[in-house]
Amino acid sequence: MQNIHEIEELIKLIAKLPGLGPKSAKRIVLKLINNRDELVKPMANTLAQVYKNVIRCQSCGTLKSNSLGCNNCENTKEKYNKICVVEDIADQWSIENSNIYKGYFHILGGTIASAGQRKEDLLINSLVERVIKENIEEVILATSATVEGQTTAYYIQDSLKQTNTKVTKLAQGLPVGGEIENLDDGTLYSAFKNRSGIKTSSD
Repeated sequence: MQNIHEIEELIKLIAKLPGLGPKSAKRIVLKLINNRDELVKPMANTLAQVYKNVIRCQSCGTLKSNSLGCNNCENTKEKYNKICVVEDIADQWSIENSNIYKGYFHILGGTIASAGQRKEDLLINSLVERVIKENIEEVILATSATVEGQTTAYYIQDSLKQTNTKVTKLAQGLPVGGEIENLDDGTLYSAFKNRSGIKTSSD
């Protein structure tokens, strides 16, 4: 491939996407270039609109249009008494697609131990506020079974002590080191069905 600056830059950007490397990025770029009217132009327009209009809700962490309210935390059609706490949007989508959970979601945007991640960026304070405001009876911690995920889960549990809300975590079926978005529906179902309370150091 000729060393065309624009193409090289596009390959580098696409290669940064999850699950893609330089070879996959090159194939994608060639597909785009060969279908510029059908793919490149509408994709460029859509990306510009997403960049301009899609933001993160500062209450629950999900994605929303900056011109509309948040469907997740401002749901007026159904009233739930549970909040499921996940690390990112992909986890929420996986759980929603499985149809095994009906309730609110709270998206942290990462974990406490993530590189460069600050506790104040994880919307934990807003989680506590939502629990109190919505009279939530149960908070389900669906963080990954990694050291970072479990550390975050314990920190959230400690932050919720003042609310006296039941705090549970996903149980059987969630493998050590496993991430929510990579689990199949059967595994997710088992993890939700067998969720349990979190033991404190004093238990």
